[in-house]
Amino acid sequence: MSAENVQIVRGLYEAFGKGDVPGVLSKLADKIEWREADNSPYADRNPYLGPSAVLEGVLMRIVSQWNNFAATPDAILDAGDQVVALGYYSATHKKTGKPLKAQMVHVWNIDAGKAIKFQQYTDTKQWADAVAG
Repeated sequence: MSAENVQIVRGLYEAFGKGDVPGVLSKLADKIEWREADNSPYADRNPYLGPSAVLEGVLMRIVSQWNNFAATPDAILDAGDQVVALGYYSATHKKTGKPLKAQMVHVWNIDAGKAIKFQQYTDTKQWADAVAG
């Protein structure tokens, strides 16, 4: 089952990279619990419960505030029912024009072929510096 979980997470990043929002949302369980890193600009509504909350509270805000946003995993690690992705975010803030290049760690919990829990860890100072005018 854990190799399948890695493929599910890999598929999430592939869909996100293509801008396939329905593809991303289709891999989230109806009751997903999504948590942005403490002090992240998107942690203000933690926890996000359900795909609609993730779409409105995280994904749409990112699209509206950043150009060329990417979450690029360098490694996706099998941890059974958990899958850990290590990588980087990159983007340019639309308002300030400042670049973002921040490390990320994502911990995904998978059950019955869907992500049921997501926890983000990232360098929130990099985010704050890019947003500061």
